Amino acid sequence: MSTIDRYARTFDVLELLIGRPDGLTATEISKRLGLPLSSSHNLLQRMVTAEVVTLADDLRYSLGPRAVQLGIRIVDGLEVRAIARRHLLELARVTGDDIYLAVPFGRRVAYVDRFPGTQPVTVDIRLGQSLYLHATSVGKLFAAHDRQLRRRLFSQERPQLTSHTLTTEAELEAELARIVQQGHAISREEAIIGVVGIAVPIRDDRGALVAAIHISALSNRMDDAVEADLLAAARTAGRLIERDLGRLHDTGSVDGPAGIDSRAAG
Repeated sequence: MSTIDRYARTFDVLELLIGRPDGLTATEISKRLGLPLSSSHNLLQRMVTAEVVTLADDLRYSLGPRAVQLGIRIVDGLEVRAIARRHLLELARVTGDDIYLAVPFGRRVAYVDRFPGTQPVTVDIRLGQSLYLHATSVGKLFAAHDRQLRRRLFSQERPQLTSHTLTTEAELEAELARIVQQGHAISREEAIIGVVGIAVPIRDDRGALVAAIHISALSNRMDDAVEADLLAAARTAGRLIERDLGRLHDTGSVDGPAGIDSRAAG
């Protein structure tokens, strides 16, 4: 395969995988592209090395973090990313915690933006990286409101990441019902020991869940009061973003998050 052909086939592979969130095997890709299996395998290995695609344990290829990141940069991460930026920067400044913006990509969820806070949270989650649906606050939030993601959560393996991770169907069914009722999701050291994740929804003008705000906070400074303050600040930021997306809220004024209690700021 010539260099020009390889470049062209790389985009062909990406186009195939965009429509297949569950991934494709090398055999399926070679048949769809009309390429010998050996040529497809060599091309896919190069793409895996470059992190353009990823290879799962079941030998299925899917979009890799670099491909997702490139897509984000090309479209500036969807309209919601551009609109949310100034509000999330302010939320990070006020709370002192790392703030992430998460969006769904087919049957997975990934962060598309990050705003570092001043707290010493040493967790580096790459933008575009698939998040666990059962162990992260945003994963649970989207699974609670999206039937496709809910099905995936219960059909895939759910590794025990920490001693706090919820893995059984009964635990997760109860958790998702609680998230729908309370309107937010919390991961209490379920993905990473020492880190509490708080997620609140962002909805568009039709009420559809299009994104989520994630606050990554240190568990050793978390108590009920701080948690309530952080939730209030995140909800206010979410309402501001929704307002800019054209969603109308029936009651209550929407002010910035600057009024958050100083306990939540550090």
